[in-house]
Amino acid sequence: MSRSPFPLRLGAAFVLAAALGACASAPAPVATGHREIPASAPTGYLQGDAIPDSLALSPAPPAPGSAWAALDEAVARQAIALRDSARFGQAHADADLRFPTGAGQFSCALGVPVDATHTPVLYRLLQRSLIDASAATRAAKNHYRRPRPFMVNGQPTCTPDDEPHLRGSGSYPSGHTAIGWAWALILSEIAPERATALLERGRNYGHSRLVCNVHWYSDVQQGQAMGAAAVARLHDNAEFRADLAAARREIAAARAQALPVPRDCAAENAVLKTDLSEAR
Repeated sequence: MSRSPFPLRLGAAFVLAAALGACASAPAPVATGHREIPASAPTGYLQGDAIPDSLALSPAPPAPGSAWAALDEAVARQAIALRDSARFGQAHADADLRFPTGAGQFSCALGVPVDATHTPVLYRLLQRSLIDASAATRAAKNHYRRPRPFMVNGQPTCTPDDEPHLRGSGSYPSGHTAIGWAWALILSEIAPERATALLERGRNYGHSRLVCNVHWYSDVQQGQAMGAAAVARLHDNAEFRADLAAARREIAAARAQALPVPRDCAAENAVLKTDLSEAR
């Protein structure tokens, strides 16, 4: 099997947090107008029965020979054709959910840098909601243990270092997609004037998992559903609601300072225009 031309990474140092058993790096204590954010590793807002049950909420993945499976395979073929393209490189970048990198994945769509210095409440909110959205996919992943596309088609992924770990983690639903869609929904509430750009970013964030050859289209679709379910439950959590309000104030202050986004947003936006026509 040929290797990705992009730099390799450590396996799953923070990817999918609780659902994939990784550990999050934590920022140093930061004093804010909301409260001091501790240096301890973050935990999710949701516990126990508050975490959506993906096994109850997810239909079984497509049966072999079904129309749904045929669509999955058609999308996978189209995604494989983007190997070694700029869009493949973006999928590699999108795969990294380790913080502080993960905090910046939606910075271009938001128009504000997200980091532990300028937006510490939002930074921690994204860390904690990542754990919740990821946990919301766990039951179905563990039950169905669906093989990932690269395990079936034998083609490379955009993150070869992660492949041994991914082989042992069920493909359905997509945890990365659940996280990205949850973030898109949350950030759209924080900055409604940027909602269209943020939701588009959430959509193509999930499509990066197709381009990476690590998820089927139906994995991504159900990942979006579970991300939305997690956000719905988060709104019943008082601590989340308080952090959401504080994050709105942070973003307004950061926007007033016209802080530069430390990414090449023009290049990123141009690359993300490459889409998968079958993934509709």
